[in-house]
Amino acid sequence: MNQTTVKRSRSRGGEITINIASVASSFAENKDVAKDLREQQILPALQQGSAVVLDYSGVDTTTQSFTHALISEAIRIFGSEVLDSFSFKSCNANVKRIIGIVVEYMQGNMDSPIEDTGSARE
Repeated sequence: MNQTTVKRSRSRGGEITINIASVASSFAENKDVAKDLREQQILPALQQGSAVVLDYSGVDTTTQSFTHALISEAIRIFGSEVLDSFSFKSCNANVKRIIGIVVEYMQGNMDSPIEDTGSARE
């Protein structure tokens, strides 16, 4: 991964800050970059009890697919309460809107039961 700006607190349960623009440029769209951030930085930090600050300074816009790849697995693993461990910093109105759409989508999917549409043969 290219020069990700990550600041990690020295104490367990501290905080990491990831500058999105440093790896995704001003248009955060690459799902592979989001996946790498998720797997290499976000999930390990959450597993250690750290808070995650996603700093969108310098990001003009993002896509739903980038944002989904970045945070949805954490919501699936830890539940929607994991959102209390995230901070979204320096987001413009468009970025806030996209993050809101993804979070709402994920919370809706977690709350609705999965229907069994298969037929059982006796």
